[in-house]
Amino acid sequence: MTPDELTGLAARVLRLEAEAILALIPRLDERFAHAVEVMRCCAGRVIVTGMGKSGLIGRKIAATLASTGTPAYFLHPAEGVHGDLGMVARGDVVLALSNSGETDEVLAILPPLKRLGVAVVLMTGNPASTLARQCEVVLDVSVAEEACPMNLAPTSSTTAALAVGDALAMALLEVRGLRAEDYAALHPRGTLGWRALVRVAELMHTGDTIPRVREDALLKDAIEEMTRKRSRSVAAGEVAHACGMTTVVDMQGRLVGVFTDGDLRRLHLVGAVSPDLRAGEAASRDPKTVGADDFAAKALEVMEAFAITSLVITDQGGRPAGIIHMHDILRAKIV
Repeated sequence: MTPDELTGLAARVLRLEAEAILALIPRLDERFAHAVEVMRCCAGRVIVTGMGKSGLIGRKIAATLASTGTPAYFLHPAEGVHGDLGMVARGDVVLALSNSGETDEVLAILPPLKRLGVAVVLMTGNPASTLARQCEVVLDVSVAEEACPMNLAPTSSTTAALAVGDALAMALLEVRGLRAEDYAALHPRGTLGWRALVRVAELMHTGDTIPRVREDALLKDAIEEMTRKRSRSVAAGEVAHACGMTTVVDMQGRLVGVFTDGDLRRLHLVGAVSPDLRAGEAASRDPKTVGADDFAAKALEVMEAFAITSLVITDQGGRPAGIIHMHDILRAKIV
């Protein structure tokens, strides 16, 4: 096949799978809401089960549920009928995946699940199947066509099932009120967890380390303050780099602007530097700020969005309470 033919084939696969997902949106109705409610009210755990490719998708759904605040695990149905059903207890909920709705191994575990009084939510491509008739909630995840050229290999159907599983997990995350801190607690050794846990207050420079001049100060005084106040590592107390900026405050100490190395260069380029120029006249007004309780990751996003390297943290009175530099965030590995 030529490169154009190969990319055309790939485009067809992506298009068919995207269309399969979009076709699910009109089918989102009270059954989806019912499935979310059944899983939310689960007193035990959500047991995800499925055979073959459906089972592989089920494992990922179980992992997503567990990582977003819904206790879940995967049960292989073939192993279930050989003793692993002992992991299922009253109060659990089963989320079963079967594209055909006639999977023998899944059908085999239904009777013992029913005896336990376990509710079963089914994701299937055949809402009129044998499995569907025996489940409390049935979600139609059928697709018009597999992306396989022979319309045989599970492709569009598994993508659709995975997407609905993600939708269930995200809906449960919302109704449970999972916060970023909760998510981080479930990922204590991961970068995601670290990013979510670190707040600006833990990294910002405070007190005498904050560069600060009055708006009526001479420009040379602002430059001296920028040079004198250097950013230090909060953790190690090591001198790291010059801040390259100073806050500019009014008579009451409220933030009115910032003056940076970049502002100084721009003034020189236009010949606007003079001995009697005041900091308030040279400062950039209404600077970008963040709160001490904001996540450090948010501060980094603001810096990247506006191409700046430092942010001011203000208190409730609008006075500078701290400074955070991009280097502080990078040093803390908030990337």
